[in-house]
Amino acid sequence: MSIQIGQPAPDFSLFNTDKKEIKLSELKGKNVVLLFIPFAFTGVCTAELCGVRDNLSFYNDTNAAVFGISVDTPFTLKRWKEDQSYNFDLLSDFNKEAMHAYDCTYESFAMGMRGVAKRSAFVIDREGIVRYAEVLEDAGNVPDFDAIQNCLQSLN
Repeated sequence: MSIQIGQPAPDFSLFNTDKKEIKLSELKGKNVVLLFIPFAFTGVCTAELCGVRDNLSFYNDTNAAVFGISVDTPFTLKRWKEDQSYNFDLLSDFNKEAMHAYDCTYESFAMGMRGVAKRSAFVIDREGIVRYAEVLEDAGNVPDFDAIQNCLQSLN
């Protein structure tokens, strides 16, 4: 079942690039932006997260924590984060639990790969309620960042 606006966000526990466990439920009191991406080091994913990196002050000003999430290992994500100077956490969903909970999984992807995250964006408010949800079928597209930013502004 797809995530609906107004429902409680599914909780998850994932590791960041410093091997620190991040639990969504422990972020209450802060707005959260979840950006699911298929893979590190790919063109569209890199461009998407570089755009977030370059506009992080907006997210900070709206009391939002941003997380990029993929099935890559924390070690791969650490290298990518260093290479691109990302200034927000990247989380490894290696076991594919979060992307299944958020119903954003490609059953079949390029080159016969299975279980890759669909490019998706979710905004979760301070109380843990989903306020924006966008799941893209075409991995070549990026989320509507104007809509994401408008949503965050409306929460403040």
